[in-house]
Amino acid sequence: MSLSIARGLGAKINAALRISPIVYINGARQVGKSTLVRQFAGFNYVSFDNAQQLAVAANAPAAFLRQYKDKLIIDEVQMLPAIFRELKIAADDARLADKSTANGKYLLTGSANIMALPNLSDALVGRMNVLTLYPFSAVEIMGGEGNFLQRLFAADFSPDKIPLTRAELVKIIKQATFPEIYQMNDADRALWFDSYITTILQRDVKLLVEVEKAGVLFNILRLMAIRAGGLINDADIARDAGLNAVTAKRYRNILQLMFMTFSLPPYFKNIGKRMIKSSKGYFTDTALLCHVLQYRLEDIADKQPHLFGHIVENFVATELLKQLSIYQHRAELLHFRTSDNKEIDFIIEKPNGQLVAIEVKTSEHIEKKDFAALMELQEKLGEDFACGVILYGGSEVICFGERLFLLPLAVLWG
Repeated sequence: MSLSIARGLGAKINAALRISPIVYINGARQVGKSTLVRQFAGFNYVSFDNAQQLAVAANAPAAFLRQYKDKLIIDEVQMLPAIFRELKIAADDARLADKSTANGKYLLTGSANIMALPNLSDALVGRMNVLTLYPFSAVEIMGGEGNFLQRLFAADFSPDKIPLTRAELVKIIKQATFPEIYQMNDADRALWFDSYITTILQRDVKLLVEVEKAGVLFNILRLMAIRAGGLINDADIARDAGLNAVTAKRYRNILQLMFMTFSLPPYFKNIGKRMIKSSKGYFTDTALLCHVLQYRLEDIADKQPHLFGHIVENFVATELLKQLSIYQHRAELLHFRTSDNKEIDFIIEKPNGQLVAIEVKTSEHIEKKDFAALMELQEKLGEDFACGVILYGGSEVICFGERLFLLPLAVLWG
């Protein structure tokens, strides 16, 4: 990983260490978790990716923890589920001994979503703060301030001109990926992704869950790639994969468990419309999506604008997910669709019901009719509607009405 690119999650980890005995950093393999946590001073370090350290810990988990009197980092902790019970005991003992020094003792990383494994996470409820590290964001790549979400909820956009060429957008999408490959050429990336997918689907998955048909997982991954940005229909996926719907859904959830894909729940509120209840599916890394689909981003940007639009939507989805993880603790990313086909790509809702709505268009020319769904939702929600924007391929920041804006895509990363 390039040390010249600062990870935005660092400040949040520091804050979590001050208030929790245990901090767990979720995230896919190769997103930079190990590099990030090893920058925190005063910790011993072990990795359960190391077969010898894993074997020692598995033999006697409690004794393994007791030998580390000071603070401890455990990398890839999910590879030894038995350690979680012992961590609970160690955290409770530290609190009993001296509550003022009990916090910040254990910094854990794992390449599986621990919240999807209740047999692990339940043991540490009230003792553990869970954060998620994603691949590089465009904000991190570009050295932005990360204030897009704050500006959205404040409806704080002034007339401006922010040029962004199609080639520059393609470059940023390609760089907002895994630290190890963000500067690689296409041929080397392809080899890296082939190895990455094989490692996760053929090795890592089997360490966490039972999979009867491991070879089918890649087929599910491919089917999810074809449907990226669309409503998830497990019956359709099952039919195309030759599985029953229950098995197809289970395998789809495994891909989410390993942070390869994610889903956006629908936004629900009584606005006098019948709402679509299905979630939408996306890839956590847009470069991985292009690899699975065998797309060369430059080619579809120039020759297939409709496909490029879907890729850009996936990129915006991942960027919003990353910015929420880093800068906005309590807000949820959702989508909006009604039965009469009124659709808004993304809704970000705070616990108090206040929300912002975001549409994504790659066209340079936007008309008033493109704001129809945003304006209708604004009318229904009143003051709860903080702001509505269309991110588009043009360069002008334009106010389209009260709390409605047309924004160049570059505003997303500041």
